[in-house]
Amino acid sequence: MAGIQSRLTEKEKKGLLHLVGCKILSLLYKGSVHGYSANVFHNICNQQGPTVVVAYNSSGYIFGGFTAQGYTSSGAIVADEKAFLFRLKGKEEELVPLKIPVKNANQAITDKAELGPCFGYGAGSLVFLSQNTAAVATNAEPGSYVFQVEELHGNDQALLECEVYRAEDIGEMLTKPWRNVNWTSRERRELMSQIAAYKPRLNSVPQFRFLFLGPIGAGKSSFFNSVKSIFRGYVTSQAIAGSDSTSVTLQYKIYNINSEESGKLLPIKFCDTVGLEDKQGSGLYIDEVPNLLRGHVPDNYQFNSSAAIQPDTPGYIKSPLLKDQIHCLIFVIDGSKIEILSENLGGKLREIRRKTNKLGVQQLVILTKVDEICPSLEEDVSDVYRSKIVARKMQLTAERLGIPLCNIVPVKNYSVELELKDDVDILILMAVRQMLRLAESYLDNYSSDTDSTVDYYSEY
Repeated sequence: MAGIQSRLTEKEKKGLLHLVGCKILSLLYKGSVHGYSANVFHNICNQQGPTVVVAYNSSGYIFGGFTAQGYTSSGAIVADEKAFLFRLKGKEEELVPLKIPVKNANQAITDKAELGPCFGYGAGSLVFLSQNTAAVATNAEPGSYVFQVEELHGNDQALLECEVYRAEDIGEMLTKPWRNVNWTSRERRELMSQIAAYKPRLNSVPQFRFLFLGPIGAGKSSFFNSVKSIFRGYVTSQAIAGSDSTSVTLQYKIYNINSEESGKLLPIKFCDTVGLEDKQGSGLYIDEVPNLLRGHVPDNYQFNSSAAIQPDTPGYIKSPLLKDQIHCLIFVIDGSKIEILSENLGGKLREIRRKTNKLGVQQLVILTKVDEICPSLEEDVSDVYRSKIVARKMQLTAERLGIPLCNIVPVKNYSVELELKDDVDILILMAVRQMLRLAESYLDNYSSDTDSTVDYYSEY
């Protein structure tokens, strides 16, 4: 609205866009300018479609409600399963988002001309512009919405301001996540503890080995650096990462990670390789994959893009033990580029799949750069499993590579951040936990440590 400014800061506006799941918020009504009148509100905001009411009080709370149905002064009790109340900010300075979904969707809003924006009907309701004043009226008895008054707005019902926005371009987010994740600091600590304490079933395998493969620039080395950062306690790097027209990684590198808390090695070894390239004769030579999986390739081996390692090559491991073999293959794919993955590169990935399947090695896909796939995830990736576009990319990846969706996990690597973030860490740690679970299933090929001396690959 020309000449009338939103009270929201840029950070608060981003937080509200994230809560609502829309791309644009257009200011329609501002109480301090238009007057705190239900009649004026309806004259301006009726027939505007989905709207967001944002209220501000002197206790520092920013709170409100969203309805996808909009207002028409119909006099009816309107059903809306997408409606919700929210607190964007508490009395603290930082944003403290809280989302309260509608409990009784059949009584989501009351659309009466004599009332301002009214969420609910009777019990569990919140009415803005109460009695045509700068105030809210609250009935917190369980009903349409279930909330605590103190939690929602600090029990301060007088308003400094009330604004109404039209929510545009909605539909980027699903109503409910299709994978449930607990996005808390406690969950982050629990995941770290689970990973640090994990012990492979067989004593002959003190650490699982994970082989990372993928197109150049997909984020293989960045994922390793991100995992190391989490257990180091700050953003750091060891593996060379970046983007170039050819692979940044040129040697076979095996990385260990220590837990900063205990000082002990984690039960994982990350094996980094040269990237896959589109043209033939460049990047990783496909016939090298079985040698990598069997454990014949030594650390620091310089890759040859046109020939695989041979038994007479210096450093060749002739009789690798079970602990030297790869226990799970990790495909690292740039989620923002899966749709433009060339047929040649896709063919290489499928051929690697076939070779890996023959050797009975489980595979996991790490889909990177989810914040580039869905810009709404730039500030907070906790809605990754609500993002429709991320869901589509994961489904497309499953189809292109022939890998079950349950073996695909999205992540955001650390690339520009200087400090760790719980939501980013949790996604990465969940990927590592899934890697451990798949690697453990590989050991099911062996009933005991004695069996591990048998050459499982002899028939190949």
